[in-house]
Amino acid sequence: MKRIVFLILGILNFAFLHGQSTDSLTAVNTSIIDSVQLRRTAVEEIEARWHAELYTNSLYDTLPISKPSYEAIYYPELPTDTLKKRLAILNAKTPFNIAYNPTLESVIKSDLKNRKRSTETLISRSQYYFPMFEAVLDKHNLPLEIKYLAVVESALKPRAKSRVGATGLWQFMFATGKQYGLEVSSYVDERCDPLRSTNAAAKYLESLYKTFGDWDLALAAYNSGPGNVTKAIRRSGGYQNYWNIRPFLPRETAGYLPAFLATLYLFEYAEAHGFQEGKHQLPMIATDTIQVKQMISLDQVAELTETKIEILQYLNPSYKLDIIPVLNDKTYTLRLPLSKIGDFVQNETQIYATAKAEFEAREKPLPQFFKIDSKIRYEVKSGDYLGKIARKFRVRVRQIKQWNGLRTNDLKIGQRLAIYSRNPTADSSNIPKTSLKTAKNSTNKTTYLVKSGDSLWSISNKLAGVSIQNLKDWNDIWDNHLKPGMTLIISN
Repeated sequence: MKRIVFLILGILNFAFLHGQSTDSLTAVNTSIIDSVQLRRTAVEEIEARWHAELYTNSLYDTLPISKPSYEAIYYPELPTDTLKKRLAILNAKTPFNIAYNPTLESVIKSDLKNRKRSTETLISRSQYYFPMFEAVLDKHNLPLEIKYLAVVESALKPRAKSRVGATGLWQFMFATGKQYGLEVSSYVDERCDPLRSTNAAAKYLESLYKTFGDWDLALAAYNSGPGNVTKAIRRSGGYQNYWNIRPFLPRETAGYLPAFLATLYLFEYAEAHGFQEGKHQLPMIATDTIQVKQMISLDQVAELTETKIEILQYLNPSYKLDIIPVLNDKTYTLRLPLSKIGDFVQNETQIYATAKAEFEAREKPLPQFFKIDSKIRYEVKSGDYLGKIARKFRVRVRQIKQWNGLRTNDLKIGQRLAIYSRNPTADSSNIPKTSLKTAKNSTNKTTYLVKSGDSLWSISNKLAGVSIQNLKDWNDIWDNHLKPGMTLIISN
């Protein structure tokens, strides 16, 4: 209010010195007061909508994003005039305010110059997630361009976790995820579920847009919370354009919208900049879900359906321990490649029976399975990953993580892992192959000749009391592949 008084006094003084009439002064004063009053009313309306939303929802969370340096970037392959034309085209296609400014130009050219490889990786990942995002956003009648927000938030990694605990593709904090219906428990974190978290993000963004009536401000509020955006509007003198209030926003939010708009530009003009669009190994349309009827682990499903554990973990990222629980009041699903759905449904009874028997067996005391002399120290090599190491030693991925206190699947070259293998000689690099073969042939075991169409699953069903793991142990098989003509040893 003091600002308004000083402004009016300044105008009166200017008018007196230059001989302006009283009527013209009155008109100017009225115009200024009306303009300021309109801005104040608009801010108060936004605050009222925000407070109404705040009382019916949980806390809004701040997500971290660093503010880059906005120095001019030399990138002659993209002239400023060309960029201005392309941004104008994008602006006409979207409800976001995509106007050229030097800050946005700096971010776009910096990404083009320094992040070409990572951008190509993101474009490849988007082939799996974007069709699903677009379907959800369309259902909620939201701009489809919001799909690029997940790129900024998580780099399209469903298990991404920030330093403050924001998790998943859309980086929900614990309280906000709970408020929007995302379960977080010891077994399950639905913030990592691509479909459920996208629906929650759509509802959250919908409520933010209702508060601010502007998509740029809604995205800013998604990052730093409606309170910070409202305060920035007040400090700017009532402006409601993101670029006008940007100097008054938290540091990370000041870089948020430029990062989003730069990502939108890179994806929309990927071909013009020569980005290679690699083929994703498994599009969303090539998968389907099954409602789980009994507790089962992903490594059991991998073994019984002959599917790589890495694929199952990728398709089912919300199961924290790679175990799908079953509760009376909840429905949990297993996502599988379409080619495996028929096998699972056809053998569902046997699969659940095998899984149950294995869970019951695991409840026996640990020394019965793991003796002190069976402990192996394995050093991670280039190209190693948990699934590969698990197959090498014929153990579970979940077991390796448990033995070594691993919370993620990430490994570092040179890292040493404790492995309790049922066959300590699994790392047979120092054992002549002939000695293994001789040891087998010296025992009088029943054998089975593998025929065309046979699998470990079908053979174990033919032989009473013989499991898939038995066949693997007795024959030093590390994966599920068999060839016609192989001779398998069958132990009593």
